[in-house]
Order: sequence, then structure tokens, then C-alpha cells
Amino acid sequence: MPSPAPRPNILFLVPEDMGLQLGCYGDPCARTPNIDLLASEGVRFTQATVPYSVCSPSRACALTGLYPHQNGHIGLATHCFELYRPDTPNIVTHLQSGGYRAGIVGKLHVNPESAFPFDYAAIPDANFNRSTPMSEYISSAREFWGQSDEQPWYLTVNFPDAHLPFVRQADGSPADPHNADQVALPDWVGHESPRLLEETANYYNCISRLDEGIGDLLAALKADGHDENTLIVFMCDHGPQFPRGKGTVYQGGLRVPLIIRGPGVKAPGSVCDELVSNVDQLPTALQAAGLPIPEELPGRPLQPLLGGEAQDDWGGYQFAMTTGSFPNNCFIQESYRLGPWKLIWSPPQGTINPIASSYLDSNHFVTVPTRFTDEERAALSPEIEALYQHWENPPEYSLYNLEDDPREWHDLAADPQHAETLQRLKDAFHQIQKETRDPFLDPTNCEAYITEQIDYLDWRYKTTPDFHWKHVDAFREWREARSHPG
Repeated sequence: MPSPAPRPNILFLVPEDMGLQLGCYGDPCARTPNIDLLASEGVRFTQATVPYSVCSPSRACALTGLYPHQNGHIGLATHCFELYRPDTPNIVTHLQSGGYRAGIVGKLHVNPESAFPFDYAAIPDANFNRSTPMSEYISSAREFWGQSDEQPWYLTVNFPDAHLPFVRQADGSPADPHNADQVALPDWVGHESPRLLEETANYYNCISRLDEGIGDLLAALKADGHDENTLIVFMCDHGPQFPRGKGTVYQGGLRVPLIIRGPGVKAPGSVCDELVSNVDQLPTALQAAGLPIPEELPGRPLQPLLGGEAQDDWGGYQFAMTTGSFPNNCFIQESYRLGPWKLIWSPPQGTINPIASSYLDSNHFVTVPTRFTDEERAALSPEIEALYQHWENPPEYSLYNLEDDPREWHDLAADPQHAETLQRLKDAFHQIQKETRDPFLDPTNCEAYITEQIDYLDWRYKTTPDFHWKHVDAFREWREARSHPG
């Protein structure tokens, strides 16, 4: 009787702040031969999203397999947000209990860090200035798997590109950088200017540099004999920092590339159009490792989608949210996608959306190089200006048909022809809120959260020893009082 195949190693490749600006996704401006090759050898997902388009909450979702309101991490780690519980089961603890060695190269950016007892960690800083060369990420990865002997391993490599600032070249990479006349802004932005095109060119340069690093890492994996028995998952934490992108519940912030290559992929070069999310990463890893998948996880293993055949019974939905991530941007929104239809819920909050202001108001205290200047805002066409006013002052519900309107420019919620669809989406969305015990389903929780955030606009929590947000305990207790699982 043949011996069973060894359990696969599991390698997650996680870029920062990057959308579908890749050659394999049809972007003519991109120079990404290594990522394109990865896609040709694996399965490329066209409709992958994240549940929160800012770093810490999105990464917490990927690590725990839970939505932000389920794990508690509803803001940035740098602003003292954290999981409800430090003993929250996660990909590190699950795989370690199953005999895997766990490592991380690059930043974690989820609190508390003690919840993730990696066996190996390197380059823990964000490295946004790119002072740590890409070669160190590669050498650290090789050091980790070189120390693992015969033990199966799980490694996540978190790259700094393409986070702001958009660095044109770092360590001479890319050797042939993009210029402004060679690129275009993402179409969902709706406006271009010479200054924004310069920023966009350097965004593409970040992607080219990332691609070189991916190529070097995969070459090292092959040279060290791990190529054939390693499941590779390439998925970004969220979309790029352009207006209506990062920080929002629009597709520009939520939609990300996802490529899976390795054991279990039966149709290399295939494309999957099913709705998937980064909460599917943990179930996928557990199934690959032959470990049980906890029933309370909202995601599903993606292995059924790796065969290159349509899955008529996959179905599914996509949920996302934002709280603004820190006090000065506090604004609650959630979204729900079912088929081509997408609902955005903005509970009444008595204020304009400060997330929008961070991209539109030149006096906003957060410096965002991709923000519109006053002159650029004044140059917007009436249609695009109305689009941005809608973002600043959203109605309680918005409805989009993503097949007809992938840029989300035409809100159909007030159209009587779509009243039945709107109600169907609202009912399904609020049912998901109930099933997953979303604290924001209760208006008193929304009010309490906003009040607490407003009280800390001065960021004094950053100098308060052992600071702890009150909403963390309040929301956890609210959820625990609801008896059904989720």
C-alpha cells in the first residue's frame, strides 16, 4: 500500500494596498511577469474581496477566519484596536496544534501580538520607506523553511509594496520605472490630473518591485526543493489608496487579486468567478493540512474551486464593513453582495463621511498624497462631483448592479423598478447581521461606539499606559448574550 502524500507546506504572499493592477488581470500598464506566471500555474479568482479595506482588520479576518465584528478588530492596531480575546483561535494556533511550524516575515499589525505565537518572525516593522531591501524578505523566508527540517510549515510573507508612499525606486528596483504618460488611474476614481498620474506611475513601480520580489521568492522556494509540495496563496490585504478605494466599502477598496497554486490545483491557468473572501483563507489552509474546520467560521475552503469546473452550488455572499479605523475618520458602513447586486448600509450618524473627507478635503489633518487638491476637486465634471457628494453624504441604503456598473457610479436604491431587489438585499443583509451577531445591528451600539471615538479625537490613548477601548468588552458581552452561534 503506498504511503500517504506528505502534508503540504502553506505559503501566504500578502502585498499591501494593491488592487487588480496586474497583467494577469488584464491591466495593460502592469509589468508583472512573475505574478502572471503564478496565475498561469494556478487558479486566478476574479471576484475575491476582503471584509474591511484597511490593514489591521483585514489581516485579522484572514488570520482568524472571522469577520471584524466577530473577532473584535474593527480598527487599526496602531490606534489600540484589538481582538475581543487574546486566546482567539487563529491560523497560527490551529496549524501548530496540527503539527505545523509557523513563521512570519514582515509586519503583523494585529493586536494583541501574543495571540499569534509564531515559531519564527523577521522584519516586524512596516518598512514603508523600503529601507529594508526585498532581498532580506527572501533570505528570511529561506532561513525559516531551512530550519523546519521534515516538519510541515506555514509561512506568511507580508510585503510593504504597494503601500504609500509610492516609492519610485528602492535598491534600484524596478530597473525601468513607469512614468506618468504610461499609466492611467483606476477607472472608479473618475478623474485624472498630471499630479495624480505621477503618483499612479509610482504605484505601478511599487507593483513592479513587488513582482520582482515574488519572482525571487518563488525561485528560492524551487531551488530549496519546496516548490512541488507548497500550497501558495497570493492575496492582498485590500485595494489601493485612491479616492473611493482603501478605507471604503466600495469595490475599489474591497476587491483584490487572489491566486492559488500548488497541491490541489487540478486545472492550472484556470479562472474562477465565484464570490470568495479572505475569511476563506483559514478554512482553505486547514483543509490542506487535513485538520478540522471549526463550524463557527463564516468562510469555506476553496478547494472545490481549484478543479477548473463551474460549481453550480457554490452561491455565497460577500460582507464588508468599515468604522473609519481610527477616531478622526469614525464612520460606520457595511456592505453585502449577493450575485451581481451590492447593498451599502450607512446607519444615520449625523455627520458627513470623514473617510471621504480624507480624500476630498485639503484641510483634513491626515496627509494622503492621492487626495484631490482644491483645484482637482473643482475640475471634476458635474457627474463625478455628484458621485463624490454621494460618498460624503450617503443615504441609509445604496444599491448597485456590479455587472452593469462595476465602478459603483449609479445608485439604484431610489429607483422604483428595483424596489423588490432592494428589499430582498436588505432582508438578506440584516439576516447575516443577526446570524453573525453584528453589534452594529443595535443602534445603541452604533451610538456608543461613535461617542467613544469622538471622545478620543486627540489620540491621548497613544500615551495612556495599557489603554483599552470600552467598546471591545461591551461588544463582546453583547455578542455573548446572543445565544446562537456565529
